[in-house]
Amino acid sequence: MAGRKLTRSEAGRKGGQTTLQRYGTEFYQRIGQIGGKKGGKTTKERYGTKFYQEIGRKGGKK
Repeated sequence: MAGRKLTRSEAGRKGGQTTLQRYGTEFYQRIGQIGGKKGGKTTKERYGTKFYQEIGRKGGKK
């Protein structure tokens, strides 16, 4: 890996693994709960309820 740049996905994966080792799984559980509350409100105000209906339908499809 020395001498070459990381792709975005590689860098994200590396950062996620480092965070997991440093703080543990409970950290991710906590920020997931907070993110759903804070971010959800902002997203709802920005895009409305139809946005959630649409992504809900897409979520079940691959």
